[in-house]
Formats: sequence, structure tokens, C-alpha cells
Amino acid sequence: MTTVSSVNSGTNTTSSSSSSSSTSALSSDFTTFLKMLTTQMQNQDPLNPIDSSDYAAQLANFSQVEQQVKTNDLLSSISGAIGLSGLSQYANWVGMDVLSESPTEFDGATPVALSGSPASGADQAVMVVKDSSGKEVAREEVNVTSSGYSWDGTDSSGSLLSAGTYSFSLESYSNGSLLSTSKLQTYNQVVETRTATSGTVLVLANGTQIDPTSVTALRANE
Repeated sequence: MTTVSSVNSGTNTTSSSSSSSSTSALSSDFTTFLKMLTTQMQNQDPLNPIDSSDYAAQLANFSQVEQQVKTNDLLSSISGAIGLSGLSQYANWVGMDVLSESPTEFDGATPVALSGSPASGADQAVMVVKDSSGKEVAREEVNVTSSGYSWDGTDSSGSLLSAGTYSFSLESYSNGSLLSTSKLQTYNQVVETRTATSGTVLVLANGTQIDPTSVTALRANE
């Protein structure tokens, strides 16, 4: 079942509680401050009274602290609102397939469609397949003029690999020298949108989390 995560509500609750605590503490500190100031005035030396400018300076300092706490509370509220906005923006992506440079699931039978192009000037291209542990399990030379490929699920010896999560990259060569290695893109279903420290992230069916800005195509789930 696909869901839109509500983890942000916990974050907002925490921020709200923190904000309330800060305000309560500030109110208590201000009351204590006034009591101390009043006591200081009552017990000052009548022959050498405290200059009124000193009182004004103390009040000004406390006022600055008060404004800073309120500003921090306001920024926390704005941050929470932005997080909710991000979730709403990508909520309709849940259940759809997105194209990105992320690992994908092989079901043990269905070929995996891949997207990507060799580097400019390349005269040879090699597709490299790695399993979830990062171990290379297949290496296959592919058409250097193509921008789309397909992996049939076999290793370098032609044996069918088991179902699991695999990642793909493309090595580009020129006259036998490696020019570059780039990730190949695959389609994965989005099952959840979530608020993270870096902002809104998409959670894919294989558990991978990606930035929505890394998505290059979107389609209905097949």
C-alpha cells in the first residue's frame, strides 16, 4: 500500500513544544529579572544611587534576548510550513514510476530497461552491473550510438542471476582508454514522500531515497 508519510507531523509537534517551552521560560526569566531589578532598586545606596541609564541598558539587553527567542520560534514555524508544502507538491507522484540514477529491482525474469548515453567521442561502451553489495556481477559491451539499453538479468557467463536490487553504470572508451563512467537511469515506483533534513525526498519501492530534483522522467506505473 502506498502512503504519504506523516513523519513531519512529529517534527512539527516537537517544534511546537520547543517553541512553547522557550516562550514559557522567557516569561519566567522576565518575571525573575523584574523582581531582581526591583530588589536592586529598593536596596541601593541612597547616597550613591544606580544611574538610570544602567537600568535602561539592562532592560534593553533583556529585550534583545526576548526578540531573538521570538524570531527563532517564527523561523521554526516557517520551516515546518515549507516542509509540508514540499510533501503536498510531490504527493501525486506516489504510485508512479520515476526515472533516476538509482538502483532497481530485478524480479528474476523480466529484463530491466536502462537509459543513458556514452560520453562524447567514445568509440566503445560497456555496461557494468553490480549487486546490492556493490560487487560487479556482469559486464557487457553495448551499442555506442544508443541511448537506451536492456539487461536480461544474466551475468558475464550468461547465467541468470537471482532476483534482487542491482545498480548500473556505463563505461565510455576511446581507443581503449577509459573516458568516463556514468550511472545509467532506471524506472522505479514511488511509494512514499517524506520530509528529511535536506528537504522532501521520494522513497522508492526498493527503499532507496532520492531528491525529487534528480528525477528526469515520470510515468504511470506499469
